Amino acid sequence: MTLRLIFMGTPDFAVPTLAELIGQGHDIAAVYSQPPRPKGRGLASEPSPVEKLARAHGIAVRTPVSLKGADEQQAFAALNADAAVVVAYGLLLPKPILDGTRLGCFNLHGSLLPRWRGAAPIQRAIMAGDSETGVMAMRMEEGLDTGPVLMSERVAIGRKTYGELHDELARLGADLMLRALAALERGTASETPQPDDGATYAKKIAKEEARIDWAKPAREIDCLIRGLSPFPGAWCEANGERLKILCGEPVDAHGAPGEIVSDDLVIACGEGALKLVRVQRAGRGVMNADELLRGFLLPRGAKLS
Repeated sequence: MTLRLIFMGTPDFAVPTLAELIGQGHDIAAVYSQPPRPKGRGLASEPSPVEKLARAHGIAVRTPVSLKGADEQQAFAALNADAAVVVAYGLLLPKPILDGTRLGCFNLHGSLLPRWRGAAPIQRAIMAGDSETGVMAMRMEEGLDTGPVLMSERVAIGRKTYGELHDELARLGADLMLRALAALERGTASETPQPDDGATYAKKIAKEEARIDWAKPAREIDCLIRGLSPFPGAWCEANGERLKILCGEPVDAHGAPGEIVSDDLVIACGEGALKLVRVQRAGRGVMNADELLRGFLLPRGAKLS
């Protein structure tokens, strides 16, 4: 059973869903993605991961900067699609777009709604110390991630990093969206309104949030590090230069906040301590903590700031 679909997505998180839709033989009328952005040292424009996949399969790609204009809305409706699938697209969909297909627009969201509506749900769940998260297929409406939920899958967070959880949810979400679309086409989909209680908002990660405050408890710092690993990376200053901390382990040790209290890079926090595992100096590759110590003087008693 196939549908005529419009796919709307931009980053790597959206790629598995588009790949599954193509692989299952759905008719992709068009792909919408964010316009190419300058990237790398030369700042050459590079198409999004979703655009690259679409073009590799000969699918028409549209990259409007806005969907508010009547011309864009008419062009969308003229595709005569059964539904639109939206995964981390990056533009708000006005009502004419939401109403521009036979069945509606359906979003894949990386949280257990209504918790962590908004732009950075995976990072925020880890940074907040949540024990679990998930993915949900939901009908889109004019509110921000407020529509009724069709299907969901739950995932334990444990000690996963943002990168690990991102990839797991992307794969799981692709299968979830396929199942939700099949139920819609059969007329068996059940749509559950989101509760009013428990709503939180996952705002974008601000640059200043990535700097480590060693006066905070080790547990909170660990959540920050995992929530920002591998990108943008939580960081501190060591020997006057920026040092990204990509992986650490809470341990039982004591000292002044930021103080190196052992020869294997255990750093005292406001409560407990954190043993550094993977780090990255500015302009260098990712390395284990023991590799860092071979060429970077960080003796016991020194302080990270």
